[in-house]
Amino acid sequence: METEGKPKNIKSRLSNFFWNGGSVYDAWFSCASNQVAQVLLTLPYSFSQLGMLSGILFQLFYGLMGSWTAYLISVLYVEYRTRKEREKADFRNHVIQWFEVLDGLLGKHWRNVGLAFNCTFLLFGSVIQLIACARIWSFLGLIMTTYTAWYLTIASLLHGQVEGVKHSGPTKLVLYFTGATNILYTFGGHAVTVEIMHAMWKPQKFKAIYLLATLYVLTLTLPSAVAVYWAFGDMLLNHANAFALLPRSPFRDMAVFITFGFACTPLYFVWEKAIGLHECKSMCKRAAARLPVVIPIWFLAIVFPFFGPINSAVGSLLVSFTVYVIPALAHIFTFRSATARENAVEQPSKYVGRWAGIYSINTFIVVWAFVVGFGFGGWASMTNFIHQIDTFGLFTKCYQCPPQPLPPVPHLYNSTAPPPVPYNNTHHHHIHSP
Repeated sequence: METEGKPKNIKSRLSNFFWNGGSVYDAWFSCASNQVAQVLLTLPYSFSQLGMLSGILFQLFYGLMGSWTAYLISVLYVEYRTRKEREKADFRNHVIQWFEVLDGLLGKHWRNVGLAFNCTFLLFGSVIQLIACARIWSFLGLIMTTYTAWYLTIASLLHGQVEGVKHSGPTKLVLYFTGATNILYTFGGHAVTVEIMHAMWKPQKFKAIYLLATLYVLTLTLPSAVAVYWAFGDMLLNHANAFALLPRSPFRDMAVFITFGFACTPLYFVWEKAIGLHECKSMCKRAAARLPVVIPIWFLAIVFPFFGPINSAVGSLLVSFTVYVIPALAHIFTFRSATARENAVEQPSKYVGRWAGIYSINTFIVVWAFVVGFGFGGWASMTNFIHQIDTFGLFTKCYQCPPQPLPPVPHLYNSTAPPPVPYNNTHHHHIHSP
C-alpha cells in the first residue's frame, strides 16, 4: 500500500516529505531532474549540427524511445522482484540495481555485460545529485534544471539574433550524427531507473511516471534549444556550452552556479557492494570508501574538458547499449518461452499489439540503436572527439575560448640604437646596402 510507513504527526510528515519519499511525486521529481541535466547546455550545439527540423524531430523520437525502454526496465524489475520475494528474499536494507535484475532473470553473463556498460556510463556521464528518492534533492534538481532551461530561452529571445546570423545545418554527416547521439543521451537517464523504482511504494506506477517526466522535460529542452539556435545559429558550432555566447549578467551567473555536478550515487552503490560495505551503517566508512570513485571522475574531467563531444561519445558508445539495446534484448530473452509469457507478472497491453507488438518494437529499437546510435553515431562522435584533442590538446586550460591576441614581436635591434629608417611608400626612401 502507498500509505505504508506514513507518519502520524506534523513533524514526521514534514520530515517524510523532504527525506523519506517513495510516492509517485518523488519518482516524478527524480525522473524529470535526472533526464536532461547532463546535456541541457549542449542541445543548442546539437541543433547547430542537425538543423532546426532534425533537432526537434530527434528530441521527440528519442524521448518516446527512452520512455519505451524505461517501461521495459520497469517490467523486468517487477518480474525480478516478484520472483525473488516468492523465494523469501528481503530487500529492506538492499538497493536493487539493474545488473542484479539482469543476473536474476538471465544469468551472470548478462549481469557482467550490463554492469560493464552501466558502470562505464556512470563514470563518464553521471548526471545529477540523486540520493535514493529523497525528495528535497530531486525537487531542488528539477527547479534548477527548469530555471536553467528557461534562462537560456528568455535570455536568447531578449538578446535577439546576432548580426548576419546563419543557420546552415546540417552540412556534414560527421556533425549530423554527432548531434543526433547527443540528443540520444538526453533521454538516457536509465542508469538510475531501477534505483528510483526500488524506492517507490508502488513501483508498478513507474512507467506512467517516466512518460510524464519525459513530456515535462520536452517543455524545457525544445524551447531552450530552439531559442538559442535561433539567436546564435552557426556560432554554436564552436561553442558547445550555450552559456559561452550569452552576455554576463546576474541571471546567467545564477544559472552557472546551479548547473549540476556529477551524480555518482548509483556508482557508489555498485562499488559498496563490490567491497562489502553497502549495508554498513557507518556513514563515515561509506564516505571514505567512495573516494576511489570520485577521484577518477575528477581526473577525467580535467583531462578531457570537451563538454559537447564527450556527451556525444558517451551517447553513442555507452547510452545506445545501456539505455536501448540491452533493455530491449533483455525483455526479448526473458520472455522468449511460452511458459515465461504465460506466467509474466505484467502482460503487454492490447494497445501495443500484445506480445507480437512488443517484440516488433523491441527489435526495431535494437536495430536502430545499434546501427544509427552505435554505428554511425560512434564513428561521428569519435571522429569529432579526436579532432577536439588534436585542436585543443589534453589538460587544456580554456576550452573553445576566443584566441588571445599575439604578443608584439620583440625588437631585433639594440634598444639603445636609433630605430631603422622605415620604407615609406610616399616619399620613396630606400635603404641601400653598403
